[in-house]
Amino acid sequence: MNADASTKRPGGRSARVRSAVHDAAVALVGERGADHVTLPAVAERAGVNSSTLYRRWGTLAALLADVARDRGDASAPPLVGDLRADLENQAVWTLAELSRPGGIAFFRAEVAPDIDERHDGLRECLHRVSERFRPVLDTARERGGTPPPPSLEQVLDRIVAPLYFRVVFSIPDTDEAYVRALVAGLVGEPPPAP
Repeated sequence: MNADASTKRPGGRSARVRSAVHDAAVALVGERGADHVTLPAVAERAGVNSSTLYRRWGTLAALLADVARDRGDASAPPLVGDLRADLENQAVWTLAELSRPGGIAFFRAEVAPDIDERHDGLRECLHRVSERFRPVLDTARERGGTPPPPSLEQVLDRIVAPLYFRVVFSIPDTDEAYVRALVAGLVGEPPPAP
């Protein structure tokens, strides 16, 4: 087997190391905050040599950005087939992901200080968020109904952007009730009674 074939192989030691490093990074950021985590600390927690982390990621910011990309939306809630409920579920999940310990640190790492990396990170983040909400809107369009569902741009402008803004700047009362009010404002229905 040539070296090129082995690097493309799914799973294996490389995948186990990556998973252990990602798990260690998430745990340490949650425990200490991103400002108090180092690559050697992540390596120690993951049980690997720190040179492995420096060789593969180079910096803590690059590792955290990789974790942010890898986390994806595997645990996002499934669609239930109701536009309002699906928008609320996806938006509440987004808020929970951003608000959990270390959540915003992974977003900030993805939006790297280097201008080219920042643009790439922002595009990747926007793509992931868009792909989280696109099926909600596609399903609603397939069902038809009046009024038609909002556009993806409207969802991003009126639900996603306010959530990110409020979490990044730690604005109080950014909670599920706030999310439900955003969705109600977009779909034109009054929010449910508490």
